Amino acid sequence: MIRTVAIGLAFAALLGGAAFAETFEVKMLNKGADGERMVFEPAFVQAVPGDTIRFVAADKGHNAEMIEEMIPNGAEGFKGKINQEIEVTLDTEGVYAVICKPHFAMGMVMTIAVGDVDAPEGFLEGRLPKKAKDRFEDQLSNM
Repeated sequence: MIRTVAIGLAFAALLGGAAFAETFEVKMLNKGADGERMVFEPAFVQAVPGDTIRFVAADKGHNAEMIEEMIPNGAEGFKGKINQEIEVTLDTEGVYAVICKPHFAMGMVMTIAVGDVDAPEGFLEGRLPKKAKDRFEDQLSNM
């Protein structure tokens, strides 16, 4: 009897972390609720390691992909296909930059912060379209 209870508790402890993981739904839109064009909604997500982000192609012509130079060291990037939903579980703490490749120059970007982190120094350095950089700066102000 004690052995059965101990095994049950150990099993519950192993699965316990997964039970608390959250899934965030992010829509890829031509026009957001605030009237902005070419947006991810929400544009900023605060997550914890193990959380999942589901990108939904609510409007046609969008994808979600990471900028390799703007993700935490050791994290795996992803690249979704146009018009297709993609779901990504983030296990590495840090700040992730996500873009819609066809609309990057129009500022279709989002930021995901995993864990209690700050944007790394130089996060916005490099070649970024002005509209994208402005939106990233706005999103980082949520941290």
